[in-house]
Amino acid sequence: MITIKEVNSKKDLKAFIKFPFKLYEDSESWTPPIISQELKTFDKNENPVFKDADARLFLAYQNNEIVGRVAAIINWLEVKNQDQKKMRFGWFDFIDDLNVSQALFNKVEDIGKSENLHFTEGPVGFSNLDKVGVVTEGFDVVSPMITWYNHPYYAKHYEAAGYKVEKGYIESKFPFKNVKPEHFKKAQVLIKRRYQLRALKFTKTKEVMPYVDKMFNLFNESYASLSSFVEITDIQKAYFKKKFISFVNPEYIKFVVDKDDNLVGFAIVMPSFAKAMQRAKGRLLPYGFYHILKAKKHSKDVIFYLIGIHPEYQNKGVHAVIFNEYYETFKEKGIQNCYRTPELEDNVAIHKIWKHFDPVVCRKRKTFRKNLL
Repeated sequence: MITIKEVNSKKDLKAFIKFPFKLYEDSESWTPPIISQELKTFDKNENPVFKDADARLFLAYQNNEIVGRVAAIINWLEVKNQDQKKMRFGWFDFIDDLNVSQALFNKVEDIGKSENLHFTEGPVGFSNLDKVGVVTEGFDVVSPMITWYNHPYYAKHYEAAGYKVEKGYIESKFPFKNVKPEHFKKAQVLIKRRYQLRALKFTKTKEVMPYVDKMFNLFNESYASLSSFVEITDIQKAYFKKKFISFVNPEYIKFVVDKDDNLVGFAIVMPSFAKAMQRAKGRLLPYGFYHILKAKKHSKDVIFYLIGIHPEYQNKGVHAVIFNEYYETFKEKGIQNCYRTPELEDNVAIHKIWKHFDPVVCRKRKTFRKNLL
């Protein structure tokens, strides 16, 4: 007998967040989130996404034990402004029991139908800056802290519930030794001269802050053509600025501006925090901060989190300027491996940017869809 209970208390929310700690306790590839940060994600007074979105969280019980969870999400900007009648769902975890996953699917679908939405898609978060996708290949690779992980049986549960693949994502890696500066060193000089561009270098987080809003504006412009893109609002920009920028080494943030100081390209790279997060076991105290700060300073692996080029400058080689800046920084820091976060399989433009580095796909993901009409 499966019982579905909606999360309506702090106790239930903690149980919702802590369920994966039990589900993946024997997995060497799962990277646990920081519990306090997850609590803030679902705090309507903390996360401004709730000004434009709704989320209902559910726990599945069997014999008085939690065996699954799901977040049913509606992003009203997407539904009303883009006429995408989508019922989102994420934070979807469950034991290998089709009755459990089906009961949670049913709850999401019932909400979607009650709101006259046309289809469901998941796992996805509130926006494009959230985690995405079911892992379908690469289960033995340690997951970055900015992605979800799941057991190999997940995909069959989606298929059994009548879901079809909606989008494919790939994650790839390449050793830094694959980076040959001759592919961009001369080109970036010509590009900067031709378009009167310059690269900004940062050594302190406070130096980055005046440009962060411009970066999010450019993020909206450069990603607008991608499927399922939902614009980041002004209030969300402030939230993400507070949440993410302090995590990033300032020297790993690269901006390219024109002669009028307008931002035309940006990239954000993060140190790999996966091992540190595994050691922290979801808590910043007493030792979590230490492990994270140590990784921030000494990690020899980096993750390309975001890269964006203004539409007017796409296909003009601006990425060569960015890569040249990273090459010098990574060489100085002795970086060994570079990883890329999930990118749409059909985003041909982004894949072309990386071709000279001979990246190898290390993990694949899918989102799944089911029509409600």
